[in-house]
Amino acid sequence: MTGALLWMCLIVLVFPTNTQRDTSHSTVAGRVADPPANIKVTDSGHLGHMTIEWSQPSSIQNLTDCTVRYQLRFYDTYAGRWKSVRTLRLSYAAQFDLEKPIQVRMLTLLKGACTNGTEILGEEVKFEHTPKHSGISGSRIRDFRCVYFNKEHMDCTWEQGNVMPLSSEHYLYYWHREMQAPQECPQYIVSPEDRMGCRFLPHTLVEFSEFNVCVNGSSAAGPLRPAYFSLEVQNHVQPARVSQLQVAFQDGLVQARWEPPAGHIPEQCLEYELETSRESNDGRMWQWTNETEETTSGFLWEDMDGRICFRVRSKVNGYCADDGFWSDWSTATCMPGTPQDMPETGIETVKDKPWWNGLALLGMLVIVLVFVFLLILWMLRKMWMNRKEDKHVLYPLYQEKVQKAVYPVFVSLFQ
Repeated sequence: MTGALLWMCLIVLVFPTNTQRDTSHSTVAGRVADPPANIKVTDSGHLGHMTIEWSQPSSIQNLTDCTVRYQLRFYDTYAGRWKSVRTLRLSYAAQFDLEKPIQVRMLTLLKGACTNGTEILGEEVKFEHTPKHSGISGSRIRDFRCVYFNKEHMDCTWEQGNVMPLSSEHYLYYWHREMQAPQECPQYIVSPEDRMGCRFLPHTLVEFSEFNVCVNGSSAAGPLRPAYFSLEVQNHVQPARVSQLQVAFQDGLVQARWEPPAGHIPEQCLEYELETSRESNDGRMWQWTNETEETTSGFLWEDMDGRICFRVRSKVNGYCADDGFWSDWSTATCMPGTPQDMPETGIETVKDKPWWNGLALLGMLVIVLVFVFLLILWMLRKMWMNRKEDKHVLYPLYQEKVQKAVYPVFVSLFQ
């Protein structure tokens, strides 16, 4: 039964292009780049990792003075956009969702002596293939989700479909680039009614590669409709809970420190979110969060009014994955509202002053502005004093030159 259900996932597709052509193309020196011939897309049993193959058009098979390239475009339903590649080869492997239409477009490019050095583009061939859905309608699973817990094991779970015939049982098959053929789930997660998930250990996983999954099933009424998924394992990591969170106080400074969660996730791959909750003695409450890649965060708490609590969680950062899950929150660590109840430590500096320390920042800003204002006044006074000194120096020189010029004239008049 298991082998038969595997072949329900391994629908081997071989289909040629529907000859829909784009009439826009270029011609140089009478040379036309005909579209690729014998195009076909085949599924070799890798659950959506398919191969597009084609051959040279007969009109250019004997060309020796031109370079022949092919432009391939296909629609990635997982990313929701067209992807494009240019290649000299006659095949290309791409990932497709076998539950949605497969769309491929191709054309030929020529450049060289045969085109007088000008690149010409042939007409584009478009085709589309919609896989046929098999299995009982409405029996496809729902809410498929995979979480790689602290890189110790990955659990992929799902919910039953809207239609569940009697004696239904689900099966999961998976494939990645280091496997020659798909394999069945190594360890099912079982509920009293049915299989509801699969657990993968690290040796069965490969990061930064398509991890393809098919979930199908059987029942007394017939096969259940298969569901296909493709994911990258590193984007589904959830770190363990932070367990060592410490809070210290000295001289109006509160600082929270924590250790990275133990496990296989490198420390440089983690970012943190620190949540701070404060309740004043009159019952007012504040709550804010601060994201950081450090393992410490602090701020001033000079009035020491009320009670303050911290908790932290972690996630794989954007340097090591495109996405991920936040860990569970750590156990909250609180500080009472009187100094004698607070632990003392030799903290001297704060690495992180969050935005909510507004009063302290405003005070610093006022001090800086006053300093700049006084500095400008000092500079203006200095300039004025220099100007007066220059005046006292130049005036005697001016008198001396006048006397030297006027005195001979005056003497000559009375001689």
